[in-house]
Amino acid sequence: MKHMGAKHTVFIIDDDKFLLDMYALKFVQMGWNVETALGSADGIEKLRGGFAPTVILTDILMPSMDGFELLERIRDESLARGARIVILSNKGEKEDIVRGIALGADGYIVKASAIPSEVVAQVEKILGNKKQGIV
Repeated sequence: MKHMGAKHTVFIIDDDKFLLDMYALKFVQMGWNVETALGSADGIEKLRGGFAPTVILTDILMPSMDGFELLERIRDESLARGARIVILSNKGEKEDIVRGIALGADGYIVKASAIPSEVVAQVEKILGNKKQGIV
């Protein structure tokens, strides 16, 4: 989805089509360009094809390749250089957050604790800073 005059592009990767569409709509409403991938395999293929978003917003719990493996592949293959990576997951255990940050995520948002407009606000905050942490 393109938003005229948008400065940034968010790439949302999730295996839940309803959530993917909901977050995509909210980002567009807030002035972002949005690209989506239904699952990590689709996401990694778009990145391998040269897609370079400003921010990658990814879930952790996905079939075939979870979000942690996705982060490892992005790092190991040097994909989307310069993109900020934010995990958006219902997995909110401390060890999951620590692992995500260790794999290169710039932020970690627990889905259950943030409505879509708050997710956009947190992504914008992370874009302005490095290593924001937890929401």
